[in-house]
Amino acid sequence: MLNAPDASSTRPYLLRALHEWCTDSGFTPYVAVLVDETVQVPMEYVKNGEIVLNVGYDATAGMTLGNEFIEFKARFGGVPREIIIPINRVMAIYARENGQGMSFPMGVASAAAPVPKKATPARPVLSAVETPHDGASGDEPPTPTSPSGRPTLTRVK
Repeated sequence: MLNAPDASSTRPYLLRALHEWCTDSGFTPYVAVLVDETVQVPMEYVKNGEIVLNVGYDATAGMTLGNEFIEFKARFGGVPREIIIPINRVMAIYARENGQGMSFPMGVASAAAPVPKKATPARPVLSAVETPHDGASGDEPPTPTSPSGRPTLTRVK
């Protein structure tokens, strides 16, 4: 019998499946990430300890959706950056166009995940991920918000 602590997490498999569904359906996959010291993202784009990133193939280069990390290169404000997100820091993945997706429970983080090896991108950096907005842009990802102002997802059956 397999003990729960010994079982691998379903989160990376669900992330890959929903990423594939978004891509196959012509939608843009976005991930919401709870940022801490284990997450490598441009900190100037982090708001309230969270960041939302476009993880579509058109916005990333050399993306790997692994069991431990999501890794890719992207441009922020024209500057190429290497992004490394531990899987356990992903709060949600959803389609930008309709908000359908899945959120994940965010329990107390376990011991810090090991730092992945640096990878050489298979292709050049393609386009920007999320940029700061001034409220005038219509390119803001449609994330439903709760009364507290935090992003929320709703279950669609």
